[in-house]
This record gives sequence, structure tokens and C-alpha cells, in this order.
Amino acid sequence: MSNIDTEPFPRFALIAAAVLIAGSITAAAAARYAKVNAPEATLSESVTPLAARDLTFFDMPDGSVEVRDATGTQVLFVAEPGTNGFIRGVMRGMARDRRSRGIGQEPAFRLAQWPDGRLSLEDLATGRQIELGAFGGDNRAAFAQLLTDASTSAS
Repeated sequence: MSNIDTEPFPRFALIAAAVLIAGSITAAAAARYAKVNAPEATLSESVTPLAARDLTFFDMPDGSVEVRDATGTQVLFVAEPGTNGFIRGVMRGMARDRRSRGIGQEPAFRLAQWPDGRLSLEDLATGRQIELGAFGGDNRAAFAQLLTDASTSAS
């Protein structure tokens, strides 16, 4: 027979493993507790955006998406079918949220550029906000173009 069956597992290794596991659980719990009890901050809290524009997005019969000013009268941009996938994806998610709440496509969204460089899109009907820079520079630029020629700012 081998010595494996007769020699006990080293006591020090068991104690070290138990301390490591307990420390990991404690650290994770402390981090979660700190995050849960942190005050909620919104993207626009106590900071004025450098530029902002209220926009509406309308699905058209040909599959394109028209981006209009908040009044719905001035067409600012048309995303043709098969193009502008990021804008379409973001707006699809926002529209799904609105449909689940019984809200149509008429209420405006606020696109805002912040002093720290963030670009956010807020659904004014639901309060949902998305930090567009989190999706990469090219995707952020897809929305930023809607602010570059902004002749009217959001109030």
C-alpha cells in the first residue's frame, strides 16, 4: 500500500485555504455593501451639459429611422435601412422599455455632452439614461454627430 492512505493532509494547508476563502468572502461582502449603500447619482446630477438636444426617433414604413428635433418638425438625420446599427440597436432597446410601460414613440430623448467628455442619452419619458461612450469611440460618434450641427439646444 502507498503512504497516501495513512498520512493526514497537512494541517497548515487546510488552515491557509480556510483563511483565504473567508477573506475573499469578507472582501466581496464589504464591496457589495459599500456599493449598495452608495448614494445614487444620475448622469446629469448638479452638472450642466455643454450641449444638449431633445430628439425624437420615428420608424418609417420603408425601414428607415428619422431623427427629428423635439417638436418633430425638423428632420435632422435619416438612418437608412441596413445602416447605423448602433443607433438602431440603442433605440430598439429604449423602444422596448417604452412599449413595456405603454409609452409611444412621441416623447423626446435628450442627447447631452458633459464637461467631462461623457455623451449620454436620456429617455425623458422613463428617466432611463445610457452613457454612450461605454460602447466605444465609433459608436459614441454615431450619436455625437446629432449634436455637432445642433442649432437649437435642449432646455
